Amino acid sequence: MSLKEHGVEKFGRLIDQNIAQASYLTDLINEHPVLELTSETCINIVCYRYNPGRKSDEELKRINTEIMLQMQEIGAAAISDTTVHGVHSLRVAINNHRTNTEDLDILIRETIRLGGAIDGNDRSGSCKSGDRC
Repeated sequence: MSLKEHGVEKFGRLIDQNIAQASYLTDLINEHPVLELTSETCINIVCYRYNPGRKSDEELKRINTEIMLQMQEIGAAAISDTTVHGVHSLRVAINNHRTNTEDLDILIRETIRLGGAIDGNDRSGSCKSGDRC
């Protein structure tokens, strides 16, 4: 019904928008030394994790799981988790037409803030409000 009402062109533009946003998010992740992509970005799916270094995979899984849960609880982002090539990862599937780059900036800022707080190494000062984080 939606396809009939809005047309193929509009749906195509929205899909292209989500793919571009995944690319933008990938760039943000690559800009921050405490974040790492855990797999190549595939269309609208981005998998990454908070990794400040010198942590075991078990510790990183605990930290990233808590990041995901707290983001959901505070309403910052609706992300999930997955395992990619044996690495626990945060998974972002961008498919809402209302998603914008500011939402992705918030996602990264909150990942860094929450990760630092959970890890006991607060890094919130490295990503100030209004910055492209």
